Amino acid sequence: MSEKIGSLLLKKGAISQEQLDTALAFQKEKNIKLGIALTRLNFIKESVLLQILSEQHGVPAMKLSEFTIDSDIIKIITAEVATKYNVLPIALKNSTLIVAMTDPSNIFALDDLKFLTGYRIEPFVAADEAILTSIDYYYQTATATESLLSEFEDGDMEHIDISDNVDLSELAQESEDAPVIKLVNAVLSEAVERRASDIHVESYEKSFRIRYRVDGTLSEVMKPPMKMRNAIVSRIKIMAKLDIAERRLPQDGRIKMKMGKNREMDYRVSVLPTLFGEKVVMRLLDKSNLQLDMTKLGFDEEQITNFKEAIYKPYGMVLVTGPTGSGKTTTLYSALSELNKVTENISTCEDPVEFNLDGINQVQIHEDIGLNFAAALRSFLRQDPDIILVGEIRDFETAEIGIKAALTGHMVLSTLHTNDAPGTINRLLNMGIEPFLVSSAVNLIVAQRLARKICPDCKEPANRISEDLLAKLGAVPEGFHDATIYKGRGCDTCKGSGYKGRIALYEVMPMYESLKELVLQGASAIEIKREAINSGMQTLRQSGIQKMIAGVTTLDEVLRSSVRDD
Repeated sequence: MSEKIGSLLLKKGAISQEQLDTALAFQKEKNIKLGIALTRLNFIKESVLLQILSEQHGVPAMKLSEFTIDSDIIKIITAEVATKYNVLPIALKNSTLIVAMTDPSNIFALDDLKFLTGYRIEPFVAADEAILTSIDYYYQTATATESLLSEFEDGDMEHIDISDNVDLSELAQESEDAPVIKLVNAVLSEAVERRASDIHVESYEKSFRIRYRVDGTLSEVMKPPMKMRNAIVSRIKIMAKLDIAERRLPQDGRIKMKMGKNREMDYRVSVLPTLFGEKVVMRLLDKSNLQLDMTKLGFDEEQITNFKEAIYKPYGMVLVTGPTGSGKTTTLYSALSELNKVTENISTCEDPVEFNLDGINQVQIHEDIGLNFAAALRSFLRQDPDIILVGEIRDFETAEIGIKAALTGHMVLSTLHTNDAPGTINRLLNMGIEPFLVSSAVNLIVAQRLARKICPDCKEPANRISEDLLAKLGAVPEGFHDATIYKGRGCDTCKGSGYKGRIALYEVMPMYESLKELVLQGASAIEIKREAINSGMQTLRQSGIQKMIAGVTTLDEVLRSSVRDD
């Protein structure tokens, strides 16, 4: 196989004889396959190797980093068989199992797989290293889960029907059993290790699963037995100091855990009754990972200059907009950290308070007792404030009080849910705020999204962008066509995804005088956006393109995280 692929690559002009000799020596030294040696030495790109392997074997190529494989599919082939034949199950369609292989011409492997699984086998070719990385990731995860779940025997627990007639003392006792405690603790700690932002514990009619959201993407990590469902949910509710007897109404709580000697982790717990049981979502709040240095958030030089200039003004309003989970809270906390001085009185009203910040007076909203954003904001104005943060402007009352506070000598920071910065103006006007108040009070508007960053350990140049993708991208800066675009190959560090961590894309719109005039004239969001771009505003899409050219993120992330400007 090595000589064959080596000769084929030589014939295609993909590598030189000198490179082949070096790779063969490296292959012998490291006891690895030739394809791995060539890619590790950067003699050939994975995409080129895949194309040639596809031509050689006459089967389609597959890039594994673009797939997330279900745990049930992985179980179809054992770890031993996967390692023996360097094969990975990908999907099941009717009675056909799709597999990724490095050598689809291996008839013995295909026959064995057909015999062992009972399915017809449809092979795709994939790169050696990508398959090895995926085998390590998926089967280690599966083995760890099976090891953990093996402690639960069928007779250990009884499934409790979702009804009012539940023996609460029995349920509480089951949730305190050592195996249940161990499993829940493992789920919580593993989420921290994987850099997850959320944990989803979900009940369905015939299944029970746990998923993690890592860098904005959900993936399944385990499927505990249905018999454990109530015990696991009850254990989480006990840890969050919630009522285990109440299973008909939503509940919110908080879990605080000590991770090691000096690290504490908060989990914000939300329990929601569903048709087949309670769904639990836990948001991980890690203060040690809270990025309060705004120079590292993703602002470019001009954007951060405009942002700092706006928040340091003695009065006015700065608004941060974007969908849920786009990093608005982090941006606002970084602004508060910048402004947090002994000379300033800072008050915030939040729902919920995610992180405790020293030197800042933080108020938790309680809608059920009448403590909403508007009520908290009114109270702040009697507390001699300098800087006020309102978690979200949801209605006319909150917007009106915030605008008036901004006009009477206070710096007001807040968030809205809009698609872009110019659209925020129309949102305020639609709430009922007068145009002259908006133009007078608002200093600056920031729109943001989060894009995944390329994993630094497997970063490599990507293929050139096709004309179709360029058309989707819209207007691109001069010289873009000649820029080198990067992607992540997938490795152990990023668990085969090609991404590690996220960075914010920003659209920063100062309220230029020309924009204020347009607001007073009742201009549309499109007219305001056009004028803002002419005045020098960089849009979300332009911000994404700049970060793509800088090798921070990928084309796919830019297309996913922003909208066209033209």
